[in-house]
Amino acid sequence: MASWRRWTGGLLLAAAALPAVAAGQALAPTGRWSANTAGRASLPPMGWNSWNAFYTDVDEEKVLASAKIIVDSGLAAKGYRYVNIDDGWWLQRRQRDGRVLIRTATFPSARTADGATSFRPLTGRLHAMGLKAGIYTDIGRNSCGQAYTANGPNQPEGSMAEREIGLYDHVDGDIRAYFAEWGFDYIKVDGCGIRALGPDSKMVQGGRYRALGPIVDVDSLGRTDVAAVRGLYQQVADALKRHNPDGDYIFSVCLWGSADVRSWGRFIGGTSRTSEDITASWTRMLHNLDSTSRRALYGHPGSWNDPDMLFVGTGDFDKDHLTEARAHFSLWAMVNAPLLIGYDLRKAGPELMAILGNERIIALNQDPAGNQATLAYDSEDVQIYVKALADGTKAVAILNRRDKPFDATLTADHLKLRADADISLDDLWTGTRTSFRDERTFTLAAHQALVFRARGGRQLPNGLYLSELPGRVNPAVDGITVPENEPMIHRGILHWNSTRGGGERPRYAGWGGAQVDATPYGETLGIAGKRYATGLGVLANSRLEVRAGDAKRFTASVGVDDSARDRSHPVRFAVYGDGRLLARSKPMRFGEAAVPIAADVAGVKLVELVAEGKRGERFPDPVVWADAALVTQ
Repeated sequence: MASWRRWTGGLLLAAAALPAVAAGQALAPTGRWSANTAGRASLPPMGWNSWNAFYTDVDEEKVLASAKIIVDSGLAAKGYRYVNIDDGWWLQRRQRDGRVLIRTATFPSARTADGATSFRPLTGRLHAMGLKAGIYTDIGRNSCGQAYTANGPNQPEGSMAEREIGLYDHVDGDIRAYFAEWGFDYIKVDGCGIRALGPDSKMVQGGRYRALGPIVDVDSLGRTDVAAVRGLYQQVADALKRHNPDGDYIFSVCLWGSADVRSWGRFIGGTSRTSEDITASWTRMLHNLDSTSRRALYGHPGSWNDPDMLFVGTGDFDKDHLTEARAHFSLWAMVNAPLLIGYDLRKAGPELMAILGNERIIALNQDPAGNQATLAYDSEDVQIYVKALADGTKAVAILNRRDKPFDATLTADHLKLRADADISLDDLWTGTRTSFRDERTFTLAAHQALVFRARGGRQLPNGLYLSELPGRVNPAVDGITVPENEPMIHRGILHWNSTRGGGERPRYAGWGGAQVDATPYGETLGIAGKRYATGLGVLANSRLEVRAGDAKRFTASVGVDDSARDRSHPVRFAVYGDGRLLARSKPMRFGEAAVPIAADVAGVKLVELVAEGKRGERFPDPVVWADAALVTQ
């Protein structure tokens, strides 16, 4: 413990500053939406990032050329606003005042008479073009480029201390410089500096860097100081609020799904990475998609899930693989991922620009309802994603994950639409319209994604099920007391590892989190032998926040799920409206039939759904809010 305390230093103070919340307090209704709303992430950010195109070989000419193409091509008018400089921009940290200096050999407009350097001329040019500007840093002392591509171009120079250009011990000064002085609007904060440079690192042992941590062990939740990591990122969030009084910023938390960020990232950042870096590989794209697709209840307006940047234009998604490129782009739009182009746009031909500029697909990503698509059908071969849109229609994407054609059947039940009425489908890539009743079978080419906007009669004519509204449901407390790694992720090869070692293992915490139309562990919802196709599955000792909108009534059937392991303790369900108790069930035990629970919520802004069981359980039992719905009439 002494060595751990020595490594983390001030981090333990940051962690200690976080409020400790007892289980009873956590379940108490607050009447307040707790997921992040600070900044300008009410819609998923769109733009361009330099990393996938140039890695650390980034310069002013490349950034401005990309910005010009975004404007001249019409992409800016379609929503691509952020032009983000990733790793490779810094020269060193000046020791007399702690200021980070810009590499003026590659960003010449940053030169100043006093040698302090400033990005204000560059951000000013981007702003004059109607764009926003983004910057990159690391939460530790050193960046990902230093940790993993140390021999690449544009690495920080000077003494060991001068090469420590990350935020560690410099949060307030750096954030003030980047935003108040330099005029940036977006910041991506990586975590390699607290992951890769522990005392066992060869670069640390060789005297290149100082040891720090590791505070994050991506292969071991048990060896990760989650509270300390969260405390560090909270410092950044607080500094961003101080130095952006107008709230015009986006905070991108980049922890690659580690440090149990699934449980807390949405309370701090505008976006939160759910996986390791994407590569230009079909299987790696599936891996990153899977890390996000089962977290629909953890992404909302103001706090989006982020499976990493787009790789449209490169590798398996280049001009010779347009089917894959369309699928990649469509799926990122469906799950409300940030649409950040990661390609050298100077090389982009009309086919790739047409994909990136498809306004019908972009509209799914930028839909104001903010509902991440949910999995209506899930398998290793085919998936069906469905999302409810603000105008009452549904978007549906049918994905063939296989490398050969496949016949997939779409049903009215997948869409939660009536099977006895016509359902129209507008193909968002071809523009054609078809219709069907009950079900329709499609033949998909290898790696194809068909994407439609669907219209039909709702199964619930006077409202919507909560499973259709994940953007309005926040698991403020999801019942997890012991974080576990999610096993259900496509395990693609990491190109930087090749086939060294034993292959990728489960590493993204979140197993047991709240789910749409499934138990927390992915099973069918069931109470006393009755199966439910619709509902929310969550652990006991949980509290779900629901934005009520114009609903008049909340209805559900509740009970202990049939997958429960501890069958001796009851669970009581309660519904609150703006902090006031509206309805409460009797104590429910395993094997008892579901009971209805309902409440009038007219005029209520926030509904809170509490399921309270025995306190102190390490693995609380799954419970079900079956057929949970907001009724508008």
